[in-house]
Amino acid sequence: MCMSDYREVHYGFELLKAVFDGENKGTEIREALETCVPNVAQAAIDAFNLAWRDIPRNTYVGSLSEHDSAEDLHGRLSMWRAFAPQTARVAIVLAVPWFADATEALSLIFSPVAYMTRPQVATELETVARNIRENADFLREVDRELVRSYVSGMLVAAVTCMKHSGFHEEREWRVIYGPKRWPSKLMEGSTEVVGGVPQLIYKVPLDATKAPELAGIDLAGIFDRLIIGPSLYPLAMYDAFVDALSAIGVTDARKRIFISDIPIRG
Repeated sequence: MCMSDYREVHYGFELLKAVFDGENKGTEIREALETCVPNVAQAAIDAFNLAWRDIPRNTYVGSLSEHDSAEDLHGRLSMWRAFAPQTARVAIVLAVPWFADATEALSLIFSPVAYMTRPQVATELETVARNIRENADFLREVDRELVRSYVSGMLVAAVTCMKHSGFHEEREWRVIYGPKRWPSKLMEGSTEVVGGVPQLIYKVPLDATKAPELAGIDLAGIFDRLIIGPSLYPLAMYDAFVDALSAIGVTDARKRIFISDIPIRG
């Protein structure tokens, strides 16, 4: 996981701020929350504002893309073009579980990216306010600190997982880690050179031997297939990946690696 691009999180922040300030959606949510848990809305916003000072420089993002069965053999052309165009490319397809204890143990937020316009954000906030009002009786019974945490977490997720609508084809999901906000002893940081730039990264340990909570995301268990993209040496890559995957316990590795013959220049 690499540090987020400031422009990416800033887009979500500016979009959310514009709707909150310009269309009074923030007032609607405040009023809805106030009827359930007095003063919790301001406490949640204060917590978010405090977190925002840290988000642009201390948020680490790992990105995945939704995969269709129609892409099993060749992958997605736009992805091959967009990522690592001058190097050998592979796509690793994972069967990510709907729920795993690992996300809490690793202090991760796992969320789809919302490719939204300002009107869409306004509509979504209207829905949030309506849901709060409709569930007011339930929320009155919930611990105040838990409500505050969920509301501020919603705002953090919104700014870190919103993206310009022009990127919708990516169908991206993001894994978000804030080491200073929600640290985890299982996440290890190291300084690596990525694209020629030395930087701190964090690695998600997809290895059940590290901790029992990670069993649901052990790589050997969630690995579905690997697609080798446009390359001058696909056969050499095939043999190397068979060895590597077999070594970590992936069964039938030879049958789960595919060489894409998609007609694109390497």
